[in-house]
Formats: sequence, structure tokens, C-alpha cells
Amino acid sequence: MTASPDDLYLALDEFLMRLMGMGEGEAMDNLVAMDLSFTQVRALFVLAQCGAPVAIHEVAERLGLSVAATGRSVDQLVNQGLLERREDLRDRRIKRISLSEAGRTIASGHLETKRNELRAFAARLPESDRNQLFDSLKSILAGDTLRAHCQESR
Repeated sequence: MTASPDDLYLALDEFLMRLMGMGEGEAMDNLVAMDLSFTQVRALFVLAQCGAPVAIHEVAERLGLSVAATGRSVDQLVNQGLLERREDLRDRRIKRISLSEAGRTIASGHLETKRNELRAFAARLPESDRNQLFDSLKSILAGDTLRAHCQESR
């Protein structure tokens, strides 16, 4: 059977939605228990992806929020000990934020819950499906298709 791009899209969409949904309840329950807003959670994960201190206005851009709204969320996260805020070394008007150790623990814990679900999924797959999926992913990851797209979006 030959799959059209639309056929593959639909299959990938369903696969990824189901895959991302695994363990979501437990992972989100941990975040809800901390009484964090959706914006605060998003800010934590933006900073986790960055890995280095980021100016508040850059976080606001990534979240699609105003600097003022982002600043309020950042203030609350700093007060909760999840973020650290420092002046920029070159421009004292700019405040840079990064995850504190507690913030890194939350972000990495959430990701680890998702990774554990992914490991469990891989273990549940029948060996033939696992081998076929592995061979396909290995080929795609070795190629330039994903790499080229990432470079274009920079």
C-alpha cells in the first residue's frame, strides 16, 4: 500500500496524540498539586528548553503574552523558589530568569514521567512492530529532513 502525505499525516497525528496522552494524568496531577497556573507551567518548560538565563521579554514572546503578564507570573515563580532572577551583566535594565534547582526538579520530573510512559509503550509493542518502528525512525533520524527543517526555523 502506498501512503499519500495526507494518509501519513493522519496516522502520525493519531499516533502522536495517543502517545503524548499516555501518562498525562499523572504528570499533570503533579503540576496541579503545586497550584501553578497554565502560564506558569508553560514558562517553566520554556526555560527548561532554553537551558540558560533568558530575558523576561523573550519568555513573553515565546509564550505569546505581554511582558507585564509574564512578569507577574515570573514574580510568583520566583517567590515560590522555582525561578531565579538576575540583572543582565551588560544591561542592568534587563532581568534574566532561569530555573532554580526546585524548578529544574519539577520540569525534569514531568519529563521523566513522560519518558517512563514511552519506555512502557516500547516494552508493550510486539517485537516485529518494535523492530519495524525502530528501523523507520533510525532511517528518518539519520537523514536530513528533520535537520533541514530545524535549521530553516532558526
